[in-house]
This record gives sequence, C-alpha cells and structure tokens, in this order.
Amino acid sequence: MCQHLNPCPPADAIDREAAATVATCREQGWSLLCNGVIVFEDTGELLPDGTTIEPHRGPAPHALAA
Repeated sequence: MCQHLNPCPPADAIDREAAATVATCREQGWSLLCNGVIVFEDTGELLPDGTTIEPHRGPAPHALAA
C-alpha cells in the first residue's frame, strides 16, 4: 500500500506509470514503482499480477520526418 501523502495510482490504473520510483537498476534497464509495477527502459511494463505490457513509445522522431 502506498504511504505517500498524495497516493500513487494503483497498478491497474491507466496512469500507473505516474507512481513514485522506489528502486532502479540502470545496468539492467528497469525501475520498480511504488505500486509494484516494473517499468523497463523500452517502456514495457510488468504488473504485480504477472501481466506484461508491450513497449508503447511512439515512433522515432526521424521516422516522422518526410
């Protein structure tokens, strides 16, 4: 359970990535959020229930240039 003054969004919320970071492993490219979500450098996620979220960053800026 989140102990922050303004509670972090839960893992099942659409804005779950807004939760506070409690641990980071830059060498491996992941961070653990207060709500139990692990976010990866490529924007993929692993939820506490084992559900995976595919990377969801937008296209590279150079791909948009025409």
